[in-house]
Amino acid sequence: MNLFENKGNKDTRSGFGAGLLEIGRKNENIVALCADLTGSLKMDAFAKEFPERFFEIGIAEANMISIAAGLTIGGKIPYTGSFANFTTGRVYDQIRQSIAYSKKNVKICASHAGLTLGEDGATHQILEDIGMMKMLPNMVVINPCDYNQTKAATIAIADYQGPVYLRFGRPSVPNFTSEDQKFEIGKGIVLTPGNDISIFASGHMVWEALEAQSILSDKGISAEIICIHTIKPLDEELILNSVRKTGCALSVEEHMLNGGLGDSIAQLLIRNYPVCMDMIGVNDSFGESGTPEELLIKYGLKSINIVEKAEKLISKLKS
Repeated sequence: MNLFENKGNKDTRSGFGAGLLEIGRKNENIVALCADLTGSLKMDAFAKEFPERFFEIGIAEANMISIAAGLTIGGKIPYTGSFANFTTGRVYDQIRQSIAYSKKNVKICASHAGLTLGEDGATHQILEDIGMMKMLPNMVVINPCDYNQTKAATIAIADYQGPVYLRFGRPSVPNFTSEDQKFEIGKGIVLTPGNDISIFASGHMVWEALEAQSILSDKGISAEIICIHTIKPLDEELILNSVRKTGCALSVEEHMLNGGLGDSIAQLLIRNYPVCMDMIGVNDSFGESGTPEELLIKYGLKSINIVEKAEKLISKLKS
């Protein structure tokens, strides 16, 4: 049995929209920019309440990022909104040169990330964005797991001085974290303690990891499930403490294996505490058109896949 209650499925992009409106009411320096996707990014409520602080840039993502960088010079805190594919792949040069290099206080907020974008297909399902963003010096990278955590993250990053990449999605997913949670950048969360294996999950995959924990528990396997909402900076202390206890690690993410969460954890472990480790993610492949559920099944990102990998790791450790 999953120990966490699903309070009802919600899309994480709506958590961003709610968080943006709330922090906008508290801080008059918050401004928002969008690249012709106001409704899709759920930025319409902010735009309606604060029309003088909302800028519709149109289909000109590079210009949006450059304008946002300029606004910081006057003390504003810009939140930019677009699809993850457009706001990273299409605009990498501007992000690198105008934001990361000069440590501009811009919050790059990206929806429709990963396979669960669904029917829009490979051209829109970016699976490389976390890798692209985490390789930039000075960039914080956050991938929250549900509506409540996305809302909390959106509010919290306003107090962080520097560039942030905040990733979220379109589909409705289980909403199970606390409504009044305190979001701490760079601090993972132990959701269920365990002794046999450490499972580190991010984004939409956290719920799948919790479902897997329930199955593993019925099989007599004690899995420690840890939500890593911040890919960079990584909570190195929490990860190392967990694997020192369990002796093996499994990462789970809706992203390319190259450059993602698992890649960061593997680098940490190989340098500090080598253990048996495996990764679940998309293996050097583009996505394709299909429903989110169909794609998660096809690419091996479901709870049953986590269970199978966990059992193999534990078996390897004992052999």
